[in-house]
Amino acid sequence: MFKVIRDKCIRSKAAKYLNSLRNSKRCYATSNEVVTSADIVIIGGGIAGCNTLYQLTKRGVNAVLLEGNRLTSGTTWHTAGLVWSLRSSDLEVRLLEDSKKVYSALEEESGDYAGWINNGGMFISRSKIRTEEYLRLHTLGKAMGVPSEVLDPNEAQKLFPLLDPSAFKMALYSPTDGTIDPAMACNALVKVATKNGGKIYEDCPVIDIHYAHNIFGNKEVTGVHTDKGFIRTKCVVNCGGVWGPRIARYAGVPSLPIVPFKHAYVVSDAIPEIRGCPNVRDHDVNLYFKIQGESCNIGGYENNPIMLDQVSDSQHFHLYDLDWDVFGVHMNSATSLCPKLGNIGVKSTVCGPESFTPDHKPLLGEDPNVFGLYHNCGYNSAGMMFSAGCGIQLAEWIISGRPHYNMFTFDVCRFTPGQLSRPHWVRESSHESYVKNYSVVFPNDEPLAGRDASHDALHQELIDDGAVMQARAGWERPGFFMLGEKIRVPQYDWGGVNDYPRNLDLRYEEVLKGDYTFGFSKHHDLIGAEALACRNAAAMFNMSYYGKLYLTGPDARRTAELAFTADLSKEENRIMYTLLLNEKGGVEADLTVSILDGGQGQLHEPIFKGRGYYLVTSGFSANHTASILRRVIHKYKLRATITDVTKQLCILAIQGPDSQRILQRYTDAGLSNDAFPLYTHRSIGVTKVPYSPDNKTYTCRALRVSWAGELGWELHIPSSHAIQVYKALSQAKGLRNAGWRALTSLSAEKGFHLWNVDLRTDDNPIESNLGFACRKDGGYIGNETVTKARKSGVVKKYAFFTLNDKVPLFGQEAIFRNGVPVGYVRRGDYAFFLDKSVGIGYVSDNGSVVTNNYLQNGEYEIEIMGKRYKANLHLRSPFDPTGQRLLGNYGALGMDENTHEPHAGQNERAGGSE
Repeated sequence: MFKVIRDKCIRSKAAKYLNSLRNSKRCYATSNEVVTSADIVIIGGGIAGCNTLYQLTKRGVNAVLLEGNRLTSGTTWHTAGLVWSLRSSDLEVRLLEDSKKVYSALEEESGDYAGWINNGGMFISRSKIRTEEYLRLHTLGKAMGVPSEVLDPNEAQKLFPLLDPSAFKMALYSPTDGTIDPAMACNALVKVATKNGGKIYEDCPVIDIHYAHNIFGNKEVTGVHTDKGFIRTKCVVNCGGVWGPRIARYAGVPSLPIVPFKHAYVVSDAIPEIRGCPNVRDHDVNLYFKIQGESCNIGGYENNPIMLDQVSDSQHFHLYDLDWDVFGVHMNSATSLCPKLGNIGVKSTVCGPESFTPDHKPLLGEDPNVFGLYHNCGYNSAGMMFSAGCGIQLAEWIISGRPHYNMFTFDVCRFTPGQLSRPHWVRESSHESYVKNYSVVFPNDEPLAGRDASHDALHQELIDDGAVMQARAGWERPGFFMLGEKIRVPQYDWGGVNDYPRNLDLRYEEVLKGDYTFGFSKHHDLIGAEALACRNAAAMFNMSYYGKLYLTGPDARRTAELAFTADLSKEENRIMYTLLLNEKGGVEADLTVSILDGGQGQLHEPIFKGRGYYLVTSGFSANHTASILRRVIHKYKLRATITDVTKQLCILAIQGPDSQRILQRYTDAGLSNDAFPLYTHRSIGVTKVPYSPDNKTYTCRALRVSWAGELGWELHIPSSHAIQVYKALSQAKGLRNAGWRALTSLSAEKGFHLWNVDLRTDDNPIESNLGFACRKDGGYIGNETVTKARKSGVVKKYAFFTLNDKVPLFGQEAIFRNGVPVGYVRRGDYAFFLDKSVGIGYVSDNGSVVTNNYLQNGEYEIEIMGKRYKANLHLRSPFDPTGQRLLGNYGALGMDENTHEPHAGQNERAGGSE
């Protein structure tokens, strides 16, 4: 075990060091009164604030940074400063590459040493499943140009002599990893920023953020009140770290999901053998080493962390006493990996506050509640790693309206008001994100914390019928069904630590373990049965978590013309698939728009004047979609209103060859192609019990659309009678409940897009094979980019792949063309009807224009955990390429949409009535 040195002289030296920071000459701070106005005011002088100021001033922006105490005095000064290269997300890999470029160039740019050390990094694996995860990272690195090397234990020991080769199975070495000194980096950043015109005010606490309501009732930033004066501005960036929620409240934002935790590491005595060695992460025991000269900083993420209610405004350059009962597990882990460390003394301990968020991602972007208020905080103890890359994207975000990368997973708009209004959800989920910081990232894992933030009216009925729930954007939705079981999501038990008793019912956790693999899920056959029921008979999907919005008002038509790419000048009963683009032509959302001309005063057909639109979009991005539309309305000063009716309406989708026959028994509305054409909608009645004399009819809006690629309808039902309709349909012979795992598989098999996966803000419609969704003569936002791409071509292009080998694809696997990496799989799934693994990705050619001819004239392989498999490229999915199944034409099954038994209303022309 480590020797702990409790030496008063060390504490005295630390105190003198901190005093020197407090009293040293402030080379870059502005000493006079604050300016009266600025383009942008940044609040917070940590690494996030300094990077933001640096990037904005490089672009010629008149920016001011305000710090309540001294630069780095919050949480930045005590951070370990590790910078890695490989993560399980392509976005994070890109951001880390950008961060390393910024830090490595700072010395030349500023003239001062910026503290960047490129000593490399090594991941240690003690288990088979961790090795598989590292091989996935290694493969993604190949696709993205990030070098790494798989090492056996003896090879790893040559790079880090203290390692015990018998303690682990393999290592993944990344030569481009390193460390960055926080104080040096911040000094270099602000030195360059002040040369570029930026101003920094230390000892300048913010008292309030002023905002006003515009003529449409929206809040807009107008200025910042400090104890040194008032600064007029229309843009504020919250870089407050653990104090971020407090700064947000100044602007009237009630909740920002950040929870402070105590996070610690210790600094060892000198160990000459480790000088120049790579940093180490031993994820299996939640441990990390940072090499600093001849000292080793040892830290980790324990399963019983200490959460803080808040951090005092006066807490600067502050450390807590280390709780060895909590931290001791990391010392034991360190000595199990490197036995010699057990005989090395501890020179000092560092325990300070760090901010964590519910999903372990930072909070960036414009707040949906206040125009002009941006956030750049909540870095989950990874601020040094990510903030330089994020600073580039945030500067683009503020100046041009949207970032260059797809930043949705970092965008503060990813959280819904329902989530943010529940403090227990924020604390539970942030606790789990801390505890699982180093856990294996499985493609189909689900959280245990923060569940049941929102659920639809059918939730309990679905549980009773065997639904195993997933969590998306706080909503509970059925992942798949285990018939005869009632598996509830239990209340979060905090892992049984800190006097919380473990749940007695662990069935949900046991079900989740079936997906703790990079092979086929334990539930693969069950999900396949649901998918094939939809392909061969009929399945019912609960899609109620989808976002449902009404766009109305005098300028609703003008808003739609600007925001949506499709031609919405159609008749009132049409449904249009459309895109919502940003000014760069990137796809912010894809959604269906039902054209309305008023209704009869019910939830599914509201009364309004003029033309209106019913918008249906993915549930996990609905808040993002609504915020984008509100920005369009705000920017162009339009008189239009977005009304969210997601909770008021449920959606039951009846899909499959038998869907018409089944649904026809419950309605008098005509359902044939003549009576109810594809991509139309109407209000229909659904009976409770067919043919019963005391039968009751419930009205709903039926949309003839399908994300499964089959004949089918979505029933948008007022929540007040959704249970009755569900119970009635559940009795239909030949109709099976199916969940989202089957539905996403079906959509991938058909080649339909999934936003934020194979269709993102960094993709334009021409790259994505969605040019058909963009009108050619329209003045919609992003039209210039689309028009240019049609004429000039694109440098990456959508491609659909199938594998003959029975191996799973999940996404992030490298794509090789003629032996050269040309991209990576964005979305992987198993196509049960085709009986093949399918992958969807984008293929590039070193910046040259990519054509269909280029795509087709190549030999392709997809690398999965280090092994390459032959892949077949298709320009579009080979499943039903002409869309006959959507029309009900099932020739192979000996049926079409008019072969079902006669029923009143099957065909309006045959005398049916609505």
